[in-house]
Amino acid sequence: MDTVTRRRFLLTSGVVGAGALAAGAGAYSLRDLLDTSGDRDPQSRTLVLVTLYGGNDGLNTVIPYGDPAYRAARPELAYPDGEVRRLDDDFGLNPALAGLHQRWSGGGLAIVRGVGYPKPDRSHFRSMDIWHTAQPDRPGNTGWLGRWLDRAGGDPRLAVSFEPALPPLLAGAQSAGAAVPVTDRKAAKGLPAATLTAFAAAEAGESAARGRAAACFADLRSVDEMIRQVRDSADPDTADPDGEQAPATATGGARTPLDAQLDLVAQCVEAGVSTRVFSVSLGGFDTHADEKQLQAVLLGQLDRALTGFADRMSRTEAGRKVVVAVYSEFGRRVRANASDGTDHGTASDVLLLGAGVRGGWHGAPPSLTDLDDGDLKYTTDFRDVYATLLERVLDTDPGPVLADWRGRVDKLF
Repeated sequence: MDTVTRRRFLLTSGVVGAGALAAGAGAYSLRDLLDTSGDRDPQSRTLVLVTLYGGNDGLNTVIPYGDPAYRAARPELAYPDGEVRRLDDDFGLNPALAGLHQRWSGGGLAIVRGVGYPKPDRSHFRSMDIWHTAQPDRPGNTGWLGRWLDRAGGDPRLAVSFEPALPPLLAGAQSAGAAVPVTDRKAAKGLPAATLTAFAAAEAGESAARGRAAACFADLRSVDEMIRQVRDSADPDTADPDGEQAPATATGGARTPLDAQLDLVAQCVEAGVSTRVFSVSLGGFDTHADEKQLQAVLLGQLDRALTGFADRMSRTEAGRKVVVAVYSEFGRRVRANASDGTDHGTASDVLLLGAGVRGGWHGAPPSLTDLDDGDLKYTTDFRDVYATLLERVLDTDPGPVLADWRGRVDKLF
């Protein structure tokens, strides 16, 4: 990610100090990370933070199917009991979350319920600022993991984003994490272009079957090139139709599929790089209309990426020290809107899986009838989750990072 792009993202989000811009403005590649192989304590854990941009509907992710208020509030969006992947007699997972359901059955998935903060804000930008800074009263100019990075020595490679731009949560006062574009990845054992061209070329005297195979391969290469051109032309810095520069948006997320981002994380973990924190993302969760099918598609992508990554991590000692945390900037309203969707809400769930995570329920579920102007009342402060991750995964005192916050999620590890 070039310096200008990263600086624009940070400034439009309003979260970063000048020192962090100077310290973290350089571009990094996968090779820069791999150069640190062997530099870390093999006993230390790794945090992988997955952001679901747009505000994922928590009530149709972890579904309170046993509560009559769920179906009454959203009759068209509610899942029938028979479609829910049951966790117990009251709650179940979205039908698209087959892999996570299996992990729950094996004790490998933790669900922290009702996570939010006081005086919630339904703006994407403001809510992400709050989640990134861990300062709900008045978001400051540093991210919570950026402040951790300042205390951990400031090497940008300790905290890495595989998103299109450096997220503000990795910006500290004196340092900032590294943004490593996924598109910089090169195939380790790819075939030369000349060989691929030869595969697609017709040859005199070849059989009809071989001729068809070559033609199909040539078509495949043409489609791949077209997709590459479209992807490369989709520059996040292009101007909007009104001629103004389009700002970074909290409803975005990486253009690269989540499984590709997590594949890079896995390569780094298996190589033993020094990175302690990875930030990845999936966007598209702002489901104001026709929510059910769209969310199911996105949750299916999330499920395949997470379960594939978790299975891969379970095969190595370094991988078994990885903790994954999944969150979104807010949940959705309890009641559906008139467009078969849901509008911006408040509290939702945080999902965790991986090393030492104690599977099962954590925290109390919010009531679907005792609401705050139609929204769920949070039951777990998000700083409790952050403090627990700092303490148990990153081996640091949460106090200086979270302004002496004392809350924790009990028995999460």
